[in-house]
Amino acid sequence: MPSLSVVIPCKDDARFLSLCLEALRAQTVAPLEIIVVDNGSTDGSAGVAAGYGARVLVEKAPGIAAAASAGYDAAVGEVIVRCDADTLPPHDWLERIADRFLREADLAVLTGPGDFYDAGPIRARLAGLGYMQAYFLFMGAAMGHWPPFGSNCAFRRAEWERIRHLTGRHDENVHDDVDFGFVLDPTRRTAYDLRLRVGISARSLAGGAAGRRRLRRAFHTISLHWRRIPPWERWRRTLSAGRERRRSPQPQQALRK
Repeated sequence: MPSLSVVIPCKDDARFLSLCLEALRAQTVAPLEIIVVDNGSTDGSAGVAAGYGARVLVEKAPGIAAAASAGYDAAVGEVIVRCDADTLPPHDWLERIADRFLREADLAVLTGPGDFYDAGPIRARLAGLGYMQAYFLFMGAAMGHWPPFGSNCAFRRAEWERIRHLTGRHDENVHDDVDFGFVLDPTRRTAYDLRLRVGISARSLAGGAAGRRRLRRAFHTISLHWRRIPPWERWRRTLSAGRERRRSPQPQQALRK
């Protein structure tokens, strides 16, 4: 199995973080390391992380993009797994991720959806359609490939090392997962696994100022990257790479012993 580094950016999320780390402790495949990046917490989040044996980093630059990037830079595993402090993964989450990267040598990024665990059943279902599926549909169309979802994604460390200088890690107004998806070369293969599911908090559905801020960040991030590579060019590269992969022999896949 490839070695896994789990990276969790965190700010004032001690209560959620303890549940997330408890779920990571119960995984059928243990990660090489868990890195919690404290982005200016005042509620003892760093102490919670240390209590679970996580490697705690401090990132003073504000913003999830800066915190997540600091964690990726520090990771030593072959595959970097990203989740949020409020992510609740099932016990076989890391095993599924490791298995996909083991079997698919050309896989660059793997992602999956989230299920809202603290919303009523009707609200959770509607949010799954209107929020979760809309994200993968519209962001995928904008990027020309499957978009990574920050609460539930993984990528090879080599991919991060290839693109980290292109990211907007110092821009507080970018969505870090969307930014990562855009700077990823459109020819790299991404995958969406409907069965790779995690629990996520419904607080991401909050409207008002928080909702408007999320929308501004999304449009800001898209506009930045469409200036660099317009969507029609992204799709041309993606489709061309897909045709080339189908014509060429598949990379040799690692086999289970």
